[in-house]
Amino acid sequence: MARVLVAATGGVAAIKVPHLLRLLRAAGHEVRVLATPRALEFVTPLSLAVAAGGEVATEEAWFRPDGRALHIELARFADVVLVAPATADALAKAALGLADDLLSATLLAGAKRVAWAPAMNQAMWLAPQTQAHVERLKALGHAVFGPAYGPLAAVGEGEGWGRMLEPEELVERLHAFLTPKDLQGLRLLVSAGPTREYLDPVRFLSNPSSGRMGYAVAEAARDRGAEVVLVTGPTCLPDPWGVEVVRVESALEMRDRLRERYPWAQGVVMAAAVADYRPAEVLAEKEPKVEAERTLRLVPNPDILKELGQEKGDKVLVGFAMETGEGLERAKGKLWRKNLDLIVLNWVNREGVGFGSPENEVVLLLKDGRILELPRMSKRQVADRILDFVKEFWQA
Repeated sequence: MARVLVAATGGVAAIKVPHLLRLLRAAGHEVRVLATPRALEFVTPLSLAVAAGGEVATEEAWFRPDGRALHIELARFADVVLVAPATADALAKAALGLADDLLSATLLAGAKRVAWAPAMNQAMWLAPQTQAHVERLKALGHAVFGPAYGPLAAVGEGEGWGRMLEPEELVERLHAFLTPKDLQGLRLLVSAGPTREYLDPVRFLSNPSSGRMGYAVAEAARDRGAEVVLVTGPTCLPDPWGVEVVRVESALEMRDRLRERYPWAQGVVMAAAVADYRPAEVLAEKEPKVEAERTLRLVPNPDILKELGQEKGDKVLVGFAMETGEGLERAKGKLWRKNLDLIVLNWVNREGVGFGSPENEVVLLLKDGRILELPRMSKRQVADRILDFVKEFWQA
């Protein structure tokens, strides 16, 4: 984890900074906070100090009686400075190299990495001066997170570009900014979620897959520098930022969308829980309920993973095997039968893992015979372990 200096400048979005500080600390980061005089018109020093777990750096404490200079101290402390909210004035000072306040002096005093979360009126954000300053900062290696489109704070302004990203997304973006880009150049295709096989307009066959595992793979690959396309069945998860998302419903739709993108991809992680069967007949109208038994005739869906394996070439191909029993021999058979580089074996009936859980407990079976049993961990951690082997095979 990193040492993060959160610098709040003067905007209404400063009221979200205590929540941001708590999220950063919960994620394991060591946090300090700096607030400009204008920021303290929107949020109190006490609320910032409590959320950060330490004192607030302010203009009044810039130069210490013992001769220490706070801007030098803060610049040396921080692995990254996150300016949130970032006003047009703060962006301009940094782009021009000014140092007439604590924040701008800290940035000029050797801050290692800097990220900005702009928050301002749309007219100010779109002004050519602001855009020029943003481009200058990007050229210096700074990151710019947002802004988002939505309701603006000033009365009567309606909606527009200029809202600060929500604290949860800022924490995600910061993690991505700090993550080494060891998958830079990889084009990765990921599938996720369940499929739905409709019987009529309102009834369908499906499974409880939440999509969390596939989304975790897509997000982890994005953070590590890969270009990612996510083909997902119906889920309640929001589209991950920085990832191209293609939404589908049925297994046939998923097959078509994956095959369209397959020539582009250098690697595929097939984490979707695709239905094995679909109804032989789909009714155009809802069938009324009757008090009698019904026989439902099903036909097999295409084996998407097997089809991809037959055309694999030099791509890296990863599959999943969900079992209710031991399943090791079945997973080995699937690994070879479908021409995979890696298969991830997990269990649907183990408490606290599997469908809908934020955690997973898996065994990785590799084409070279290695078998690695991973302890229970978050799906994001599992995703990174999978991607470690994707990287290994991709670079081989």
